[in-house]
Amino acid sequence: MNFLAVDDNRLLNRFLTTYLRGKGHGCSSLSDSSKVLSWLDLNPCDAIILDIGMPKIDGISLTGQIRERLPLLPIVMFTGLGYDEEAMQAARKAGANGYVSKGLGPSEIYSALMRVLSQTTAQVA
Repeated sequence: MNFLAVDDNRLLNRFLTTYLRGKGHGCSSLSDSSKVLSWLDLNPCDAIILDIGMPKIDGISLTGQIRERLPLLPIVMFTGLGYDEEAMQAARKAGANGYVSKGLGPSEIYSALMRVLSQTTAQVA
């Protein structure tokens, strides 16, 4: 599976990219949310891990823009907000397929990500 990780925190992006590659996946990262749409025009990926709170374009707005172009691409929101019902509902309304907290450990983040992706794949099939 090939991922795009988008988070304005470069260290977190590097960690997530390294971790996913260590699990045998491809992973690219962007720290500038305004570059995501042009990146997607040139690079296919199987799923996006997208931070909710970013400068320039926040994750919820960006999810809506991605949905206009790629309605079936799985999008998992990645947030430091913990479990925030309002943010989670806004993310789902914008078209996100799932919601994962940055506060989880690496294996829990990976498990949650894989669970969301397996559910998304099952819905499309």
